[in-house]
Amino acid sequence: MNNHEVSPKHPRATSLRIRVQLVQGFETGVTSLFGLFAHGRGEAFDYLIGEITTENARRAIRVAAACLLLAQNPVLSVNGNVAALVPKELVKLAKFSDAKLEINLYHPSIKRAKAIAMVLRSAGAKEIYGTDSKFHETIPEIFSDRRVVDHRGLFIADSVFVPLEDGDRTEGLVKLGKQVITVDLNPLSRTAQMATITIVDNVVRALPLMIEFCKELRKDSDDHLRKIANNFDNRENLSEAIRLINERLRILANTKSIQSTGE
Repeated sequence: MNNHEVSPKHPRATSLRIRVQLVQGFETGVTSLFGLFAHGRGEAFDYLIGEITTENARRAIRVAAACLLLAQNPVLSVNGNVAALVPKELVKLAKFSDAKLEINLYHPSIKRAKAIAMVLRSAGAKEIYGTDSKFHETIPEIFSDRRVVDHRGLFIADSVFVPLEDGDRTEGLVKLGKQVITVDLNPLSRTAQMATITIVDNVVRALPLMIEFCKELRKDSDDHLRKIANNFDNRENLSEAIRLINERLRILANTKSIQSTGE
């Protein structure tokens, strides 16, 4: 067995396979070392929600799908971690939501952007934005290197899907009047708190569900989609996610024998 093989009998097999995907992404130049640290923080919160997609998260995913379908110019923002974990799902979501795929990195490099573009093309992507400097535009409301965007994509987008995002850019995009949809396992993060729609879930579970909802809702009228979107309150959504975590911790704390979720 090589260093990257995970036995299906291992009690943490799914979690370990995700780690392997990220490590392999790092080895091929897709993810950054900082991205590996970020994943560890998210994994800790996945333990807290029981490593499942809650009904609360499922509702947020359905709302997110409806909003992407309503958007005039939806864009899926791609960083190294999501490219390593869910490249095929990103391409499918772009197809069923009529969204553009744009690479946008916190620690940018031409080499990394090319590596991510290669992964997306291998997954079936035809057009990828954010890789050609002649189309670059700067968003002054963002104070990291992620302020550089493609003026054909993120710059003019009305709805932006930014999974595994940083709070600075989320806040900047919202200030510009853009609808920001994120996937973040930590309901207390700046990203989760600043986004328009926060899906408190693991991206590997959330993306397949979002694809299914897009397939289902594409057939519906805009009026029905707007009804779904208008019945959502992200503050209530986040409060419910935190309440669920608190309730699960309370139950575990009152259990005589607690089985560790760690390795």
